[in-house]
Amino acid sequence: MAEPVLLVEREGGIATLTLNRPEQMNALSMELRTALADTFADLRRDHDTRVVVLTGAGRAFCAGLDLKEMGDPGRSRQPTAELPDPPKLMRTLRQPIIGAINGVAVTGGFEIALACDILIATPNARFADTHARVGLLAGWGLSQRLSRLVGVNRAKELSLTGNYLSAERALEWGLVNRVVAPEELLPSAQALASDMLSCVPEAMFEYKSLIDRGFDLALGDAMTYETEMNRRHTSPPPEVVAERRLKVQQRGRQQMAGVE
Repeated sequence: MAEPVLLVEREGGIATLTLNRPEQMNALSMELRTALADTFADLRRDHDTRVVVLTGAGRAFCAGLDLKEMGDPGRSRQPTAELPDPPKLMRTLRQPIIGAINGVAVTGGFEIALACDILIATPNARFADTHARVGLLAGWGLSQRLSRLVGVNRAKELSLTGNYLSAERALEWGLVNRVVAPEELLPSAQALASDMLSCVPEAMFEYKSLIDRGFDLALGDAMTYETEMNRRHTSPPPEVVAERRLKVQQRGRQQMAGVE
């Protein structure tokens, strides 16, 4: 029996999703896109999972749409309108998504990476936007999100050449949060997810939404939006805040001791 095209593992409030078509560089077949859509729908209803880690099996994160399948005249002609694009579905999740980029993330795979909240990469990771090289335009957010992350000139350099961006340069440009050795990729992502689990769940979910919504606004509007959301938020009682503050201080001392 063939392995599923998407592996899902849940443990301790963390769901790890692995794109599992390694021989096809985890290209997005209709089967894989359907599995992603079903899983994201399930995660929206899942009150136990608080953080999601997304990675790929083998040497690629995701090579984009499965062009071989798309060119097969005998394939099922399921209307793509009935299957929302993965980045759009990812942005409906209240849980933060940590992208563990293990290899190449090309075009549609690049767009999935950009839909993650945090990116951790290995030196093997490379990013490329090949839309213009094959005569297409981005439709999953790449043309807008990339420029907001790395600057419009750098985004044009990538998208108007189709050239690959190395993990090291992606770190320099602020596209990824950190670069770690391949064997440290998932442990690093899991450790970061565990740190997120220490936050008050509803506050963390609301904070993620606050950042995302504000990022799409002009600064003045974003500041007004933050003030309004702060006003609406129900803060915990003072004694609970005091107790949590002590735990934060203790954790800070422990982390500083670890650094020293």
